[in-house]
Amino acid sequence: MKKIFILLMTFAAVFFLKAQDKPAFWTDIELFKQTNKENPPPQNIILLIGSSSFTMWQDVGSYFPEKTIVNRGFGGSSLYDLNFYSDELLKPYSPKQIIIYCGENDFAANEKLTSKQVLNRYKHFYAEIRRYHPGVPVAYISIKLSPSREKLWPQFIGANALIKKFMMKRKNSAYIDITRGMNDENGRTRKDLFLEDMLHMKPAGYEIWSKEMKPYLK
Repeated sequence: MKKIFILLMTFAAVFFLKAQDKPAFWTDIELFKQTNKENPPPQNIILLIGSSSFTMWQDVGSYFPEKTIVNRGFGGSSLYDLNFYSDELLKPYSPKQIIIYCGENDFAANEKLTSKQVLNRYKHFYAEIRRYHPGVPVAYISIKLSPSREKLWPQFIGANALIKKFMMKRKNSAYIDITRGMNDENGRTRKDLFLEDMLHMKPAGYEIWSKEMKPYLK
């Protein structure tokens, strides 16, 4: 009986350690898989991939009622995470367009990152997109200047400029600048567009995003 108890405890310990070894956002990705299994995504969708600014845009379809949109944003993710899960984020879908919002959390997780390093992370993910979807139009939404992360704004602005330059040189690629639309008449970021955390947006912020995005949507 003692041996059986020890054996059971060993199995439990191994199971616990394996559970602890799961990579970040594993649960989010598994949820996407389950969702796709229960409701297979249709063809020719607009696929949103990115961090919490997409995750929290739960009613994105109501802003673009004439479009079929699948939202695969997962909160807190960085371009590093998009690269880590590139197969799971890209392979299951047959989109007519891919739109990305990511990069803000890269700097938040490591303030020593340079704009060029974040550009390189983005270039790697862009290459992954082209591996699965060679001719599909891709658009990148500029990193927003969240008030709670003001000290990182120089890096955000630098990364935006580099990614814009990169995208402008690629076929079927676009850069969507949402920063100007989120400024007031004095060129300052409108804090009234943000929730109390000064990081995530109110519906008014998404209204601006949708206005800036519409000319680019396929």
